[in-house]
Amino acid sequence: MAKSKADPTYQKTQDHSEYVEVWEDFVSIKDLVISFIICSIMTLGAYLLAPNDPPKPLFFGLSGALIGFIICSVIIKPKRNLIETEEGK
Repeated sequence: MAKSKADPTYQKTQDHSEYVEVWEDFVSIKDLVISFIICSIMTLGAYLLAPNDPPKPLFFGLSGALIGFIICSVIIKPKRNLIETEEGK
């Protein structure tokens, strides 16, 4: 049975289709792809810019991943709404 837009659960089912489950948490597909691209570019770019001495490419790649994570955490804001209730009263 198709749901009409007047049905209050219609919006919930429409919003649910924009998310994918990763490690028992729902994330936006768009935000996941954006963060994956940013972190991959930063990690690979830093790795390729590193000097050819043996430990340096590893540290440059890890630094690039950390910088990519920081950029993603600034650009992509959490969409989770937490509602706190007092228990026992």
